[in-house]
Amino acid sequence: MSEYKTDILIIGGGAGGCAAALSACSLGLNVIMTEETDWVGGQLTSQAVPPDEHSAIETHGCTGRYREFRNRVRQYYRDNYPLKSESKKDPYFNPGKGSVSKLCFEPRIGVNVLEQMMSYSISSNKLKIILNCKPVSTETNDDKIISATLKNTQTGENYFIEAAYILDATELGDLLPMSGTEYVSGAESVDETGEPHAVSGPAQPDNVQSFVWCLAVGYDSEGSHVIDKPENYKFFKDFIPEMNPSWPGRLLSWTYSQPRSLTPCLSGLGLKGLPLTTQGTFDFWRYRRLLYADHYEAPIDEVTLINWPQNDYANGNIIDKPESEIKKHLQSSQELSLSLLYWMQTESPRPDGGAGYPGLYPRPDVTGNELGLAKYPYIRESRRIKAVFTITELHVGKDALGNRSPHFEDSVGIGSYDIDLHPSANGCNYIHLDAVPFQIPLRSLIPVRMKNLIPACKNIGTTHITNGCYRLHPVEWNIGESAGLLAAFCLKRKVYPCQVAGNNEILREFQKLLSDQKIELEWA
Repeated sequence: MSEYKTDILIIGGGAGGCAAALSACSLGLNVIMTEETDWVGGQLTSQAVPPDEHSAIETHGCTGRYREFRNRVRQYYRDNYPLKSESKKDPYFNPGKGSVSKLCFEPRIGVNVLEQMMSYSISSNKLKIILNCKPVSTETNDDKIISATLKNTQTGENYFIEAAYILDATELGDLLPMSGTEYVSGAESVDETGEPHAVSGPAQPDNVQSFVWCLAVGYDSEGSHVIDKPENYKFFKDFIPEMNPSWPGRLLSWTYSQPRSLTPCLSGLGLKGLPLTTQGTFDFWRYRRLLYADHYEAPIDEVTLINWPQNDYANGNIIDKPESEIKKHLQSSQELSLSLLYWMQTESPRPDGGAGYPGLYPRPDVTGNELGLAKYPYIRESRRIKAVFTITELHVGKDALGNRSPHFEDSVGIGSYDIDLHPSANGCNYIHLDAVPFQIPLRSLIPVRMKNLIPACKNIGTTHITNGCYRLHPVEWNIGESAGLLAAFCLKRKVYPCQVAGNNEILREFQKLLSDQKIELEWA
């Protein structure tokens, strides 16, 4: 067993974990960050999801480090790709020209950029990163986590790590049950939260948003690249989701449930040189496109990322379930994504009356997985701490607030995204609600009891409803960055997070640190 002692231990190397490591190291603290896969970056990389971002992202509404990350991604393409001059000069260059984001890029580029950003901290012995390991247990005393034990998933080696502060940046809030930290999962009831769109009756722990195993594909108009038929292809080909309100037919279809109206919506692939379909059809090829051919001087096959309603996996919840059940659902979600690709290659209706696009092919070079799948599923909803303050729909929902954005005196950052809940594991269809631009209150990062555990991902004090707008890339990054600074500040100031939130003088001192580190605390 390898043993370590550090100031701050960050378990989970996703967007929040990386941001926390960067911010804590900037104040001179010693940090160990662990990651379950062999890629840091989470949503941005190992889960392969182009960042969903708000309309003002290019000028404000994110932290300075997140903006630096975005700028470095663009510069990487300018330095290393044969871009046409107009693309190279575009200050808002979008590598994939995807419609979902102003910055759609290949996941492996995100890994390179994050490693660049962390390289000095590593070289100066402030940051140690341990890949391919998962937490297995924690030791607690006096409402504090004293240490954590992790296991290398490749070699079986164990790591015993002691730390003054522990940040849970795992995708599912793994440390919460291990440490006995109070938490919730799934959907709270309206009696608990008073939210207009909360569930009636008792809480529903299995009402957890679907996750998705993303898949990168290219298109070769001249070739045929049909993959082997997935073992359970027939099941997924015939599968009709049981949803309330109902889903409009088979999951593997160009027709899906429109997230806002829940009415049937037609989609298709706007492949180069081929008609999309009828007017008004949603183009899934452009939606999360990672490489746009017309940006480049040399010929290149376009690449898109399949993260669509058709491969959302809502057939089971993987929170607080037996390991065998979790494994079954994870494998099944991979098969769903591969079945969708096989269906598109062989059977999907084309506008010309034919069937299938055999020129579609997986891009393992883009995702780092031999099948073209992401290294890890895209997790939308985590366990959530029982926090000193819980953010509800009444704090962010436009129906409840009009255009007024509520002000939190203890803000540690800002974000903007609609309340966007995907179909859930217990059969609830989309819930999509307008939200106002919002703040991240410090109290939502503080557990009701634990003194030195800080959430640094999607596991803060939100509800099932508000998780839908606090789960996106720039907000998760902001949460992680502020969590890293909070741990560092508490160590230097010799206070606990609850004391920062409970003392106006100390709170203002901490918020000045955040502002000095280019974290925006309120919307202009």
